[in-house]
Amino acid sequence: MTVLEIGRLLRSNTTGCVVGCRVTDLDVPVFGGMVRIPLQGDQQIYGLIHDIRIDDDGLVRQLVTAAEITDEVILDNRLNRNVPAEVGVLFIGYEHGGVISHLVPPRPPLTLDRIYSCTPEESCRFTSAGRFGYFRHILRAADLPVPELLAAHLQQAGADQNHCGDPGWLSAATRELIILLRDDYPVLMAVLGSISDMQISA
Repeated sequence: MTVLEIGRLLRSNTTGCVVGCRVTDLDVPVFGGMVRIPLQGDQQIYGLIHDIRIDDDGLVRQLVTAAEITDEVILDNRLNRNVPAEVGVLFIGYEHGGVISHLVPPRPPLTLDRIYSCTPEESCRFTSAGRFGYFRHILRAADLPVPELLAAHLQQAGADQNHCGDPGWLSAATRELIILLRDDYPVLMAVLGSISDMQISA
């Protein structure tokens, strides 16, 4: 089982965190991807990537106004400089003593804690626990692109569940979202519209 480290924690609160990673490592974190943050003892926090931000700085501002930028300068800027990409993570649950909970973690992780991308097996284990209770953390995040985040998560988690032998998971997840959003028609239509654009690989 390959363990993919994304980066280290920059800042956090009770509902989410921001992770710093090298720009050259951006093939690992993807929008809607599941991550885990091991804590001391036998605890770890699970989350969803909802934002990937690459900020500028003084040198980049100068370079973009240049008439020509050589490939060597671009590679040097991306590979040798220490400007990190920032990855926003929404917490969706935690694990303690081998038991998964879809509640907010008891405490946030600490600065410089390592963050890892979940393997298909880890994703399946978390998303199969309980009755999709972690959906409420996504649905109440009013400042996030909820329909697109849900669709991206379901696409990846559905592919993981197919890999783990549960092709019916995606249909059950979609039915649960319809129940949760039955009194919010505009959001329901936006979510179903995003889900209809998904492509699930077998």
